[in-house]
Amino acid sequence: MDASSAYQDSLPLHPDKLIAKIESLAIAYQSYSHPPLRTVADSKDFRDELLSEAEGGCHIKNLYLRDKKKRNFLAVIQEDKEVDLKLLADALGASRISFGSEERLLENLGVRPGAVTPLAMMTGAEHNVTLGLDRVILEAKQVYMHPLVNDRTIGMSGSDLLRFLNAFSITPIILDI
Repeated sequence: MDASSAYQDSLPLHPDKLIAKIESLAIAYQSYSHPPLRTVADSKDFRDELLSEAEGGCHIKNLYLRDKKKRNFLAVIQEDKEVDLKLLADALGASRISFGSEERLLENLGVRPGAVTPLAMMTGAEHNVTLGLDRVILEAKQVYMHPLVNDRTIGMSGSDLLRFLNAFSITPIILDI
């Protein structure tokens, strides 16, 4: 199955329920529809309506990871930054991290590859997934992310993303990458 809205009814949490939660927290957001975007390269072709980095926009990549102790992590990083997995593991307090499987991704974050998002921590919190957020995300005027499916994007401020996470008692590890 792909990660588009065509299969949203098969997800543990429906994207519309996620949006309803964002609205219930009185978080301002913008919503965009587009063809499915699986990768950073795909998303770079869809930017006309979005703020650039110079304008305060932050485009992200999401790394679902697992360490040798079988702990799960989601690292959310500005899309163009290079990531050294050894240094990232140290920053997350993990040991020997590798990418998590597609099955664990769906089980622990409730999304499929290509739709990974910090908003999936609404499910991830229930499965003890540890979140690491790149510091620049918190300072962004608009952070662009998928709402559990990859043919939609929402934008909200970095401070509102943090407020959303706090509503689920999620305190991210702040990463300086």
